[in-house]
Amino acid sequence: MELEERPTPVDPEVRAYVYSLVSALGGTGTDEDGRYVLGDDALACLKDIKRWLKLYDEKANRLDVARCLAEANLVEGDLLEILGSWPEEATDDKFRSKIALACLELLVPLTWPIEKSDDQMTVNHHRHIPYIQLAQASYKRALLEGQPNSILRTGVRIALPSIAVPMRERSSRDEGIIKLLLYLFRNVSIITAAGESKESPTSRSATIEAFHHQDVLALILTICSNMGEDFDTQDTVILELLFHLLKGVNIEKLFMNEAQLRKNGSNELGDLLAKEKNMHRSYLKHAPSRHNRFGTMIWVKRDEPGKVSTVSGQGGLTDTQRTLRQMDQSKKWNKPRQGKRVVEKPIDRFDIPITLSQNATTHLRNFVEEFLDSSFNPLFNHVRRAIEREADRVLEVHKQQFFYLISWFLEAERVRRRKKQEAQKKSKDKKISETFEADSFALIATVLNQETFLLLNRFMQNAIDMKEWQEVHAGTRAFTQILMIVQEMAESSLDEDQEIAENIQNRIFYEETTHDRIIAILRGYKDQGFGYLDSCTELSHVFLRMLERYSRENVDLQVRSKRRARRKKKAEAAQSNPNAGAENDDDDDDAASEMEDVIEAQQTSKERKFDFKRFAAKFMTQSCVDTFIKFTKFYNDLTTEQLKRAHRFFYRIAFKQELSVMLFRVDYFALFNRMIKGPDPLDRTSPMYGEWDELIKQLIKRMVKKMQERPELAVEMLFSKIPAT
Repeated sequence: MELEERPTPVDPEVRAYVYSLVSALGGTGTDEDGRYVLGDDALACLKDIKRWLKLYDEKANRLDVARCLAEANLVEGDLLEILGSWPEEATDDKFRSKIALACLELLVPLTWPIEKSDDQMTVNHHRHIPYIQLAQASYKRALLEGQPNSILRTGVRIALPSIAVPMRERSSRDEGIIKLLLYLFRNVSIITAAGESKESPTSRSATIEAFHHQDVLALILTICSNMGEDFDTQDTVILELLFHLLKGVNIEKLFMNEAQLRKNGSNELGDLLAKEKNMHRSYLKHAPSRHNRFGTMIWVKRDEPGKVSTVSGQGGLTDTQRTLRQMDQSKKWNKPRQGKRVVEKPIDRFDIPITLSQNATTHLRNFVEEFLDSSFNPLFNHVRRAIEREADRVLEVHKQQFFYLISWFLEAERVRRRKKQEAQKKSKDKKISETFEADSFALIATVLNQETFLLLNRFMQNAIDMKEWQEVHAGTRAFTQILMIVQEMAESSLDEDQEIAENIQNRIFYEETTHDRIIAILRGYKDQGFGYLDSCTELSHVFLRMLERYSRENVDLQVRSKRRARRKKKAEAAQSNPNAGAENDDDDDDAASEMEDVIEAQQTSKERKFDFKRFAAKFMTQSCVDTFIKFTKFYNDLTTEQLKRAHRFFYRIAFKQELSVMLFRVDYFALFNRMIKGPDPLDRTSPMYGEWDELIKQLIKRMVKKMQERPELAVEMLFSKIPAT
C-alpha cells in the first residue's frame, strides 16, 4: 500500500535554493578543531540570502524563506558563530567587518516582530508564524547567552566606526548601520516566549542583564545624552527600545534596596495569606461537611401564584439570602451581540505588570538614574520637536510611547526624590539635602513647558475623538504625573520652584477646555479595562484636589471658556435685505438650499471668574458615579491609595456637594453592604476599612431619613438620578 505524501509547508524548489546557500556559507569541521570556517563565497551567500528575504518574503507577502532559514538553523549555527569568531583585536580587518555587517543585516529582518491583523493574515501566515515566533525566541536566547564571545557587544563594535564620525560628516550608509544596530536591540527587547518567568533565559530580567554586561545600556545613554548634537534620526528607535524595556516595571520596587525588597516581599506574602484566611473564613460559614454532601433540590415560592423556582445543592438550605443569591447566579442572560472590538496589539500594551530579578533591578535602577541625570531632556525635547513637525519617521504608535515614557520617568523621578529625602532624614545631612533640592526639577524641565502641554492636549483630544482608548490611557498617565510633579514643586522650599509651579498651574487651569476634557474622560469609561479605569479615576482625583487647593489660594482665579457661535448665512441675508422682490425668490431658494448645510462656526472666547463648586458639580453625574462604582467593585484587589481615592469621591458627593441622593440606588448599597458585611468583605486590617465603614453608615442614615421624608424614594432607588434630583 502506497502512503500518501504529506504536503510540505514550503515550496521544495525554494527550500532547495535556500538550503544550498546556507550550506555554502560555511560550517564546522574536524580539520579545524571544531571551529567555524567560512566558505569561499561567504559574503556573496549572505547577500543572496538577504535578497531572497527581500524579494520573496517581503514582496510576495510570504514567510517561506524565513521558515527555511529557521529550519536550517542559520542564526545559531552560522551567523552567531561568525560574529563570535571575530576577535576584538582584529578591528582593522576589512573583510571580517564586511562579513559581520552582512550578518547584522540578516539578523535584523529575522528578529523583526511579526505584526499582522486578522484581515492581513493569509493561509501562509497561519502556517508559518507560530514556528517563526518559536524560532525568534531561540534567536533571542542565543543572542543574550552569547558566551564566551558577547554577540551584542560585537554588534556595538560593528557600529562604532560610524558612531565616531561627526553627524555632519556621516554618510547615509553610516546612519543606516547605526539604525540597524538599534533595531536589533529593539527587536531583542520585544521578543517574548510563551509562559516565561523572571528566571527564563528570554525574560525581561535576562534582557536587562545582557544589555548591561554587553554595554548596550551604556550605548543607549551615550546616544540619548547627545541627541540633537551627534544623533538625529535615531530618536524614534531609541524611544521604542526604552518603551519595551520599561513598560510594566513597578517603579516603587525598582528604587528599593535588597533589604527593602525582602521586607516588601514578606509583607506582600503576609497580605496574601491574610486575604486567603479571610476568604476561608467566609467560606467555612457554609462549607460542606460529611453530613451534608447529599444531593438536594428545593422549591422556592415566587410572588406569582402557582409559580416556583428550583435551587439545587444544600447551600440553599442555610439562609434566605444565600438561596436568593444562588438563584441569581443560576440565571442566564442572552447578552446582545455587539460589534467586534479592536483589540490592542500585545506589544503595545503597557498595563501588564512584570517582575524583575534582583540583579536586573539593580542594573535598571542605575540606568534610570543616569538617564534622568543626563539624557531625559535631550531625548524628549528632540522627539517632541519631531512629533510637532510631523517627521516621516514618526508613527502614531510613537506618540503613545512618548507620553507613556514621560509618565514613567516623571513617576521615577518622584519616587527617587522621595527615597532620597527619606534617606536624608535618617542621615540628617542638611548640606546634601539643600544640594538635592536645588538640582532636582531641572532634570525634567523639558516636559514642563507650554509646548509639551499643547502637544499633550491636542493628542488627548484627538484620541478621545477617534476613540483610541490606549492613546487616551497614555495621555491620562502623562497628565497625572505632570500634575503630581507640579504639586511637589509648589510644596518645595525654593521660591523659584514655587514660582514655576504657580505659572504652570495658572496655564493648566486657565483653559476650561482642559476641565471639560477631564470630565469627558471620566464619563466616557465603558469597558476599556482596569488599567484605563485606574488612570481616569486617578486623573480626576488629582485634578480635583489640586484645582480645589489652587482656587482656594487664588480667590480671583479666571478661566477662559470657549463657546461655538453658530449662524446661518440665510438669516444674515434676510436681515440685510428684508424688502427683496419676489423675482429673486427662486435664486434665494437655490442659494439657501446650497447653504443649508454650510454653517459658519466661530469660536468666542471670554474670561469669567472661576467657581470651584460649580465645576465640581459637573462630576456629580450618573456616568461619573458609575465609573467610580465600577472601580470600587475591585475593592479586594485595590491598594490603600486606590481605596482612598474612591472613598474621597463618594465623600465629596454626599457631604461636600450635598448630593447624597445620587448614591441612593439599590445596587450601590448592595455593593457597600458587601464591602463591609460580606460575602468577601473588605479586609478588616486594611487602613481604609474604618473610613469606609463610617461612610457607609452615614449614607444609610441619610437614606433612611430621606425615605421617611419622601416615601417615593423606595421606588426611585431602582433607577438612576439626574443632576437636578
